[in-house]
Amino acid sequence: MRKFLVVLDDSRECLNALRFAAMRASNSGGGVAVLSVIPPDEFNHWIGVGDIMREEARERIEAHFEVFAKWMRDKQNVDPELVIREGEPVTEIMAQINEDPEIGILVLGAGSSNKGPGPLVTQLTRNSGTLPIPITIVPGDLSKERLEAIT
Repeated sequence: MRKFLVVLDDSRECLNALRFAAMRASNSGGGVAVLSVIPPDEFNHWIGVGDIMREEARERIEAHFEVFAKWMRDKQNVDPELVIREGEPVTEIMAQINEDPEIGILVLGAGSSNKGPGPLVTQLTRNSGTLPIPITIVPGDLSKERLEAIT
């Protein structure tokens, strides 16, 4: 089964990327893998404190994911999987793509501010010619109705 890989983070545009991936998966018989990356600099503390912070970060990610997963199951009939990795975001995204042969498309949400599309979109599109899969970039300010129409 072909899976759409979506990056879950705290950005507003992440919501449209998740919606797009779920709708496309639903309409094409695919699946959704949701990847959340915990940056290593969040745990540069004493070992015990770092372990507690790591566990709290995982709990926040799982709670955040569950909100979207419920919507995907209830509205799109798609049961997403959650993948949590630790490291630099672009490195971990690439590792996940290389380790899971079912991933067929990377879906990213682009920021709509005048600051640009966001660091992930910028970094990954620079390397898009060497990626083993296509990237779909979903505008962050696209309406839900427009998303439904194009998926």
